Amino acid sequence: MDFTQGWPVWALAITVFVLRIVDVSLGTVRTIAVVHGRTKVSVFLGFIEVLIWITVVSQVIVRVKDDPLLLFAYACGFAAGNATGIWLERKLAFGLVVIRMISAEHGHGIADRLKAMDQPYTIFHGEGRTGTRTLFYILCARATMDRIIAVAKSVDPGLFYAVERASEARHVTMHPSPTGWRAVAKRK
Repeated sequence: MDFTQGWPVWALAITVFVLRIVDVSLGTVRTIAVVHGRTKVSVFLGFIEVLIWITVVSQVIVRVKDDPLLLFAYACGFAAGNATGIWLERKLAFGLVVIRMISAEHGHGIADRLKAMDQPYTIFHGEGRTGTRTLFYILCARATMDRIIAVAKSVDPGLFYAVERASEARHVTMHPSPTGWRAVAKRK
């Protein structure tokens, strides 16, 4: 059944473009969900992704000979979908990260602010080229990373930090960040 029969080529091209953005964005988020072991989410997203893809590609294949604009819309939608998927994945911020921070003079102030946030951390005392340093080791939800770094930088503008993704963590004693629709609602 061809539900787009009689559509002007520009309307079909825009539809193909938009649906490809949705399809590819879902694919990006689905891949991240698979990496993080979120089976139900990845199955649901995969179903929707393939349903959209089959619908779009069937329309393009049938009409590409007569309307090459559809091929261009398909390719542009794919490219825009990659960018949109990366942006969406950053906003969803799945997973855990390890933040390593080094402060030259404000270690106690940062520690006080982290305690006030109820954020677990571990402190090490070290020696740098020009004196003592306080080193922080923080395991947190990726969704809270920016807030933690901003608080630490407000105490020590010269703060050095590095962030890496944590592939696995045991004995995590932090307040879990809301996920799914609760996370989106909480950010508003």
